[in-house]
Amino acid sequence: MITLNDVYRIGTLGKPHGVKGEIAFSFDDDVFDREEADYLFILIDGLLVPFFIEEYRFSSDVQALMKFEGIDSLEQAMALTGCDVYYPRDHGDGHEDDGTVSKAELNGFKLVDAASGKVVGTIKDLDDATANLLFVVSTDKGERLIPASHELIKKIDKHQQTITVAIPDGLLEI
Repeated sequence: MITLNDVYRIGTLGKPHGVKGEIAFSFDDDVFDREEADYLFILIDGLLVPFFIEEYRFSSDVQALMKFEGIDSLEQAMALTGCDVYYPRDHGDGHEDDGTVSKAELNGFKLVDAASGKVVGTIKDLDDATANLLFVVSTDKGERLIPASHELIKKIDKHQQTITVAIPDGLLEI
């Protein structure tokens, strides 16, 4: 059985579009298009259910109108409104060799302090509201913001789902 550790969230389904099962899909990561995905997982009542993509078309840079196989009516599409959409981690961008990951894929990765080798916490989000990109990390002492600059990132391990970062001295004590 596939678990939430095997996938990462890429967006949410919105309102139906028309009466033939098409539904708005607001996405944070367009990996489904870059990798030409055959299916996506939709979280329904706590279970990850695969849905095969029949077709889609972009309505903006962050939204597509999605048609899934077997969803052929307004009522069926309405039942999916508000559900989160996930993409399999092992089908990610084919960046295994260079260690890069997409922004959305980082959620759930463990952040490791390069100096101590200890896990600081789990990445919940990326904050790009300022000029400096920040990891939003859930720690045992609460939420922390850690710089996510390329100079500080020492290693990304997709298989272990860890990112090793040279955290500036004293930052974790704030």
